[in-house]
Amino acid sequence: MTTTPDVLLLEKREGVAFLTLNRADRMNAFNMAALAALRAALDDLYVDREVRAVIVTGAGEKAFCAGADLKERAGMSPDQVRRFLKHIREALTDLENLPKPVIAAVNGIALGGGTELALACDIRLAADTATMGLTETTLAIIPGGGGTQRLPRLVGAAKAKEIMITGRQVRAEEALRIGLVDEVVPAAEVLERALAKAAEVAAGAVIAQAYIKAAVDEGTETTLSWGVDREQLYFVDVFETDDAKLGVRSFLDNGPGKATFTGQ
Repeated sequence: MTTTPDVLLLEKREGVAFLTLNRADRMNAFNMAALAALRAALDDLYVDREVRAVIVTGAGEKAFCAGADLKERAGMSPDQVRRFLKHIREALTDLENLPKPVIAAVNGIALGGGTELALACDIRLAADTATMGLTETTLAIIPGGGGTQRLPRLVGAAKAKEIMITGRQVRAEEALRIGLVDEVVPAAEVLERALAKAAEVAAGAVIAQAYIKAAVDEGTETTLSWGVDREQLYFVDVFETDDAKLGVRSFLDNGPGKATFTGQ
């Protein structure tokens, strides 16, 4: 296991990377050091061809991420607050744009920036004890890490506004019902389930997965016709890869699900 630094743990094994926010005494809240460490780790993972899936979680049993460290923020000047917001926006954008699937293992409290962190992931698994929400209005502020934009795209504008305007917390079962998370599992099993999902993903066609991420993320920002055109361009690109040729050949010879992809 490596540290990046010790406010964030980065572990890699068998094609899967674990990113663990390691500030359990502060409910894994974001401070400037944690954001810097997250961006450094993502730079590493972006170029690491051995890593084919990423799991994001929080240390300890209570929290995934409780958002921004308000103790640190209370001492910030307005310029420092703007710098903090720039860092959290860039870190979550880097996470969202990582060209490999990212799984959030929401193992406890995920409020404010914690929910924004989960929103920047591709797949969200939640412990049955987890609570989520963009609760900033209870502090007379608003989300600053992309929450007002990513939450409506996931659960719809009306539900997103209701959650953010009231500032209420969302329990795991409701999060599942409204599409905020993809699966709810017992708290003791959330990391095990995330690892199983990551292993399933890591065994897949990593290049095709990256193109899927790009096509969906870019397409939801524009018109349907533009998105379909972009999908066709990506299809042509990915069809020329060794993995695509292997996949087609394996399907014809052995049926579906038999190919072992190399990422080439």
